[in-house]
Amino acid sequence: MLYLLPNLLDESQDAALYLPKIVFDAVETIDGIIAESEKGARRYLKRFKTKKILQEMHVRLLNEHTKESDLKELMAPLQRGEIWGLVSDAGLPCIADPGAQIVALANAFSIPVTALPGPSSIVLALMLSGFSGQRFSFHGYLPKDEKERVRQLKLFEDDAKRFSRTHLFIETPYRSHSLLSECVSLLQESTKFCVAWDITGTNQGVMSKTIREWKKGALPQVEKKPAIFLLA
Repeated sequence: MLYLLPNLLDESQDAALYLPKIVFDAVETIDGIIAESEKGARRYLKRFKTKKILQEMHVRLLNEHTKESDLKELMAPLQRGEIWGLVSDAGLPCIADPGAQIVALANAFSIPVTALPGPSSIVLALMLSGFSGQRFSFHGYLPKDEKERVRQLKLFEDDAKRFSRTHLFIETPYRSHSLLSECVSLLQESTKFCVAWDITGTNQGVMSKTIREWKKGALPQVEKKPAIFLLA
């Protein structure tokens, strides 16, 4: 059995406020956990009652450094019938996260997989934006190359106007403010744009308005803050 375990978006928050009881019950049954980092995994498990003492809980890593050959090793305990959890550093596993590889293998080997509910910054930002949630696309990080990034933003803008689709994307926290500035300067004045930051945290903020309105006031200080950007 593989449990897809939600994580907090803000680690300073009380897990009981944002994670349902079914998550606490599931963690109590697992033999080990697959995570992006061992430190993050231990910090996650510390919030719950576990089957073994924390130091004896098995942790295996799945991140950008994981090779295809390592995936078989990750699957071995599941194939033996053990119960494991899969967790992301923040939010839901498999959403903007490498966990999908393990789920695909579990499905191929007929290993039961259960997804448990919890917070997603992508979904919460969409809800908070006031933009349409009937048709939307999440694009992860925009290209690093400036010309390609500008081209991508223009494509999102054109698609949003033609199909009433909301486009969501993210950036590393240290570049959040520069991306916000770039979008406000590049996009057409009638385009709707939103930035949501520190979602579920004590400093959560959301600003959602047209580019014309954005240009009339000071930009929020989102430098070094985790943020989601939306265009509609």
